[in-house]
Amino acid sequence: MAQDIERVEAIMTAAPVIAVLIVNDPAKAVPMAQALVRGGIPGIEITLRTPKALECIKAVADNVEGAMVGAGTVLNHQQYEAAVKAGSTFVVSPGVTDNLLSAAEEFQHTPLLPGTGTPSEVMKLLDAGYERLKFFPAVPAGGTPMLKGLSSPLAAAKFCPTGGINLGNARDFLALPNVLCVGGSWIADPEAIDSEDWAGIEKRAREAAALTV
Repeated sequence: MAQDIERVEAIMTAAPVIAVLIVNDPAKAVPMAQALVRGGIPGIEITLRTPKALECIKAVADNVEGAMVGAGTVLNHQQYEAAVKAGSTFVVSPGVTDNLLSAAEEFQHTPLLPGTGTPSEVMKLLDAGYERLKFFPAVPAGGTPMLKGLSSPLAAAKFCPTGGINLGNARDFLALPNVLCVGGSWIADPEAIDSEDWAGIEKRAREAAALTV
């Protein structure tokens, strides 16, 4: 079963940036997500890098109107299923395996944004019917020159580069014809979440939402 490109693209184009988050406290996840939505960043990727990440996803899914919350750092079928049960509207992976594509086929209502870092990985996913992809880790994997190089021979692929992106270089990525959005952790880093700096998160979200090329 091919990727639901329309649904994935709707998430990728809701704002210039998808917030990529490491959070472990469901009580903080809700006001954090509310601040992001108020600032104009509805796409929220909570990575499965903390013990309570799934609880955070569920808290946001249940309590934050306007949020499109997804699970990041999903590595296998078991995590995919758990992310779906927690209420994820999309799933993001750092790479791709047959196991993960099998899970995406089983849970088609929760689409996968799979990670790629090489032309061969992009080609494999295009063959599988996936045209909306994550490029990771964006800066270490070649940054804007790499994405420019992919744009002509693999023109069907459109990307969300993630990894090493910040307010200073995001516009360079967004200017590329094969980039629909970027993933960024600078809007709500762990320190801002721990200190409950909701005003600061909202301010950075507004700056990110205003990124244009």
